[in-house]
Amino acid sequence: MFKIAFVVAVLLAAVSARPSDPYGPPPQSYPDTPAQYDFKYAVKDDYSRNDYNHGESRNGYDTKGSYQVLLPDGKIQTVEYTVSKDSGFVANVVAQG
Repeated sequence: MFKIAFVVAVLLAAVSARPSDPYGPPPQSYPDTPAQYDFKYAVKDDYSRNDYNHGESRNGYDTKGSYQVLLPDGKIQTVEYTVSKDSGFVANVVAQG
């Protein structure tokens, strides 16, 4: 009987001694801040002598950007777009070549 009481006491001590959540409590709320970013990148293809790029800037609900892709028929498609809270996604698509 003493052995069982000793084992139970050791197990209770081990459980109560374990550390609490190592990451701490979660935040109560996250701030509601509008998205704001600006990025650009480009790739120069020496084989086909084309430059491809993509860029976008966003401030809250207003976004504008453009990108280029090579279509299967060899044309280069350029897409310029804007997104706003009221008008939605509006794109201007042009294929050259």
